Amino acid sequence: MASMRDIKRRKSSITSTQQITKAMKLVSTVKLQKARAHAEATDPYFNYMYRTVSSMLAKSGSIEHPYLKAGDSPRKAVVVLTSNRGLAGGYNSNIVKLITHGDFKKEELDIYAVGAKGYHIVESASEMMEDPTYEDAAALCKRVLKAFTDGQVGEIYLAYTHFKNTVTQEAKLIKLLPVELDESGADEKEDSNILMNFEPNPEEALELIIPKYVTSLFYGALVESFASENGARMQAMDSATSNAEDMISDLTLKYNRARQGSITQELTEIIAGANAIE
Repeated sequence: MASMRDIKRRKSSITSTQQITKAMKLVSTVKLQKARAHAEATDPYFNYMYRTVSSMLAKSGSIEHPYLKAGDSPRKAVVVLTSNRGLAGGYNSNIVKLITHGDFKKEELDIYAVGAKGYHIVESASEMMEDPTYEDAAALCKRVLKAFTDGQVGEIYLAYTHFKNTVTQEAKLIKLLPVELDESGADEKEDSNILMNFEPNPEEALELIIPKYVTSLFYGALVESFASENGARMQAMDSATSNAEDMISDLTLKYNRARQGSITQELTEIIAGANAIE
């Protein structure tokens, strides 16, 4: 059985850890309130942009454009959104599993990491996760699209964490380029045989639309990932605080038992000594 000194030392250590987890939970809670409101405001635009562009291209007929067909390179660019810090439960590991347990070949991957807790990194933009902005998303989009148009990569993917609510976050992997033509996003009442008309011409229109489309998805993913990170960290720190409370209660009970045993032993020795003198 551990000595009273060891129990007291361990209890003191856990109490200090509990104070840290409590503070981290409070910080994450405050950040989450702002990030959640931002994510909920951005989510409709994020989803409708994806559906609208897919629907629009599905009605565009046969258009020859680099953004609509895979490049010659077998390499794949994956923009991975993780956090700059740990202690967020499975938030970072869930994103990494999308890549490591997926159908990707490691030697064909180019990772554009937003967040320091990601995977094997080709290019890092960790500072974006601290305070995501549309300008950050546009700068990242420009770099990734350049790699695509230059033929360095043949496909572009985005791995991020979708914010459902405070306690639920879902790791997602979506394909950005080449754009997959999907009529599922079209209004059911619309005639899918009606083609989309472009002015001045489809190529010039897509040259403007696709970068904005990719930038919008990047920005939406950044905002949702930031909210998910703080939600996951708040939950992780709440669980850690509760576990610390349980451990402290258990150690307090053990300490009291050890103290009672020590007192009983001292009384027994005193009584035994008194009896020996008599």
